[in-house]
Amino acid sequence: MLILFGTLVLLLVIGLPVALALTGASLMFLMIESSLPPVVVVHRMINGIDSFPLLAVPFFILAGNLMNHGGITDRIFTFAKALVGWMRGGLGHVNIGASVLFAGMSGAAVADAGGLGTVEIKAMKESGYDADFAVGITAASSTIGPLIPPSLPLIVYGVVSSTSIGQLFAAGLLPGLLMAVALMVMVAWYAKVRNYGRDAGFAWLVLWQAFNRAFLSLLTPIIIVGGILAGLFTPTEAAIAACAYALVLGGFVYRTLDFRKIKAISLDTIETTAIVLMIVAGASIFSWILTSTQITEMVANGILGYTQNVVLVLLLINLVLLVVGLFMEPVAAITILTPVLLPVVVALGVDPVHFGIMMVLNLMIGLLTPPVGLVLYVLARVADISFESAVRGTTPFLIPLVIVLLLITYVPAITLWLPTLLYR
Repeated sequence: MLILFGTLVLLLVIGLPVALALTGASLMFLMIESSLPPVVVVHRMINGIDSFPLLAVPFFILAGNLMNHGGITDRIFTFAKALVGWMRGGLGHVNIGASVLFAGMSGAAVADAGGLGTVEIKAMKESGYDADFAVGITAASSTIGPLIPPSLPLIVYGVVSSTSIGQLFAAGLLPGLLMAVALMVMVAWYAKVRNYGRDAGFAWLVLWQAFNRAFLSLLTPIIIVGGILAGLFTPTEAAIAACAYALVLGGFVYRTLDFRKIKAISLDTIETTAIVLMIVAGASIFSWILTSTQITEMVANGILGYTQNVVLVLLLINLVLLVVGLFMEPVAAITILTPVLLPVVVALGVDPVHFGIMMVLNLMIGLLTPPVGLVLYVLARVADISFESAVRGTTPFLIPLVIVLLLITYVPAITLWLPTLLYR
C-alpha cells in the first residue's frame, strides 16, 4: 500500500496527469512487489476500457458538443427564462432550470458549465447580478447534470460495479430534481439579501413562443431518457440516437452547423474522450492491483471490524469521498474506490444503485472545490474573474448540495423509488 499510494501521490504532486500517475504507480508496484511482467499493465488497461456500455461515453460527449454549438443551448435558456424568469433573482432560477433541461442531454457537469455557463454568466452580468453569484449558481447547477439521466459518471460506475445502468439512470432523476429545488431555495435567499429583482414578467404568450422555439430541442431528453426507461434502446444506443438527433437539428433544422463546425466538434470530442478513457484505463489497472492484493478486502474488514453501524459507516464513506473529491477527477475516483467501498456497503445491506447515486453526487461536489475543481477553472475563465473569486462565489452553494447529499444518503427511498417502480 505504501509503494502503490506513495508513488501515486508523488506523481500527482510533481504534476503528472491523473491517467499517467495511476499507470505509473501501478507499474512501479508490479516491478517492485510482483513477479508479473510489466506488459500486464497494458493488458489490464485494455481490458478496463473493452466494454460495450463505455461506448456511450464518446457519443454523449459528442451529443453535448453538438448541442452547445448547434443553437440548442440558447433555445433552452430562452425557454427557461420565460418559464421562471419572473421570480425574484430570476436569472438564478433560469440558470437552474436550464441546467435541469440540459442535464437530460449531455450528462456531464463540465459540458453544462462550458456550454450553458457561457450564455448564463454573460446574461446575468449584463442584468446587474454580481459576478460571484453568477459563477456560484452556474457552478452549483452544473452538478445536476451527472445525476439526471443520461450521466457519464453513472455509466462508469455501472461498468465498474456491474450494476444496471438503466436502474442507475432512473435512480438519479429524483435526486437531481431535489438538487434543483434546494438550489432554487438558495437563490431565493440571495435575492432577498441582495435585493435582486425579477428579470421578466410572466406572460403566457411569451412562454408559448419560447416553448415553440425550443420544442424540438426539448424533445432530446425525452428521446434519450424515455427510450432507455421504456426499454427501446440501451444507454449506448440512446447516446447514438442523441448524436443523430442533434446533427439533424443543428445541420438541417436550425442550420447552425456546417462541415467546418462539425469537424472542430469531432476533434474536440476525440480529445475529451481520449482523456476520459485514459483515466478509466489507468484507474482499471490500479483498482485491479487493489483487488488482487486483497487490499480492498483488508479495508472492508477494517471498517466492518471498527463498526457495523450503517449510519456511521455511510458518514465515514461520505467524508472520505469528499476528501478524495478535493484532489481527484470523478471518473478516476469512481473506478478506483468502487471496488474498495462497494463490498463494505453491500455487506451492510445498502443497495448498489443507492450507493452509486450517493458516490456520484459526492464526487460532483468535488468539482466545485479546490485544488482540482475543474468546473471552477472553466467558469473563472468564462466569467473573466480570478480562480479565488470563483471559489468564494461557489462556497455558499455547497451548503444545499451537502444537505441533499445527506438526504440521499439516509433516505434511500429518494433514489430507489423510481427504479423499484420501473425495474423490480
